[in-house]
Amino acid sequence: MLFDETLRELLAKARTIAIIGAKDKPGQAVDNVGRYLIAAGYTVIPVHPVRREVWGLVTYPSVTDIPVPVDIVNLFRAPQYCPDHAREVLSMPQLPAAFWMQLGIRSTEAGAMMAEKHVAVIEDRCIMVEHQRVMR
Repeated sequence: MLFDETLRELLAKARTIAIIGAKDKPGQAVDNVGRYLIAAGYTVIPVHPVRREVWGLVTYPSVTDIPVPVDIVNLFRAPQYCPDHAREVLSMPQLPAAFWMQLGIRSTEAGAMMAEKHVAVIEDRCIMVEHQRVMR
């Protein structure tokens, strides 16, 4: 369990956030969150297997294709895909500080993989809502 102070510290230290499942379709939660994080000053890296550009940013097919270190990996994917994404994240050259599963998304299997490697696991929470709440 992450307490507010830990979340605050994580979000304050983070500079780069990869969003798996990124889409810039107006009205969708992922679009609102991505735009919010960009406006909040984070370097956002969209990840989508098909799209080449989201929010005017270069989009990578996998987190393993991202050429820079990432502080937080934020997932907008159904729970059944989280373990596969956790395995992808674990093959990154540098592990992120956090593996964040958005509101409504939980995966005990993915969480256990990340926790074993000392990556903070946040599940079933919206990063935008938490940022607004703890970073006031």
